Amino acid sequence: MTRKSLFDLVRRMLGRGFSQAEVDALDDLLDEAGISAQDSGPGGPCLPPREIGERGIQLIKRFEGCARLRPDGLIEAYPDPGTGAAPWTIGWGATGPDIGPETVWTQAQCDARLAHDIARHAREVIDAISDAPTSQAQFDALVSFHYNTGAIARATLTKRHCAGDQAGAADEFARWNRAGGRVMKGLVRRRREEAKLYRSKS
Repeated sequence: MTRKSLFDLVRRMLGRGFSQAEVDALDDLLDEAGISAQDSGPGGPCLPPREIGERGIQLIKRFEGCARLRPDGLIEAYPDPGTGAAPWTIGWGATGPDIGPETVWTQAQCDARLAHDIARHAREVIDAISDAPTSQAQFDALVSFHYNTGAIARATLTKRHCAGDQAGAADEFARWNRAGGRVMKGLVRRRREEAKLYRSKS
């Protein structure tokens, strides 16, 4: 029996994922039993990746864009396309209390905020999916989804992924296609690409 299959068996018995403390305790036990940490079988590692990969970064950048470049080379904030007002956005989809209609950044500020925000969203995805078996492609898709929606902790998509229902999780992406109560073509395209990346698994 591989380490992954043992984790999967205990997860099914518990009916839930593991906390990090539980993962550490099981890892210690399996180390003592001589079951290699690399012996994860064809399904990939037990734990999800810790950082987003290049495909995930490029997907986020492609759909967020870095809009509103002014003639002076600075980048200005713009209103939410769904509401026509708040939340105001700047650079690569950055929002927050520090961003409003008068906010102006340099390209370097936009790029630095993107890296910071992606890292934060990746940590939140890790918290939400715990130790659920997750490939790099799936992790990248989930981070992109969360970066755009902020919904990783409450989405049925996450519950299905954690339960091992990856086909069901992939189907959930398409449901998140509205802003301001309206279906947005850009969100339809983004969810389609995220689901495609998620399904690729590698």
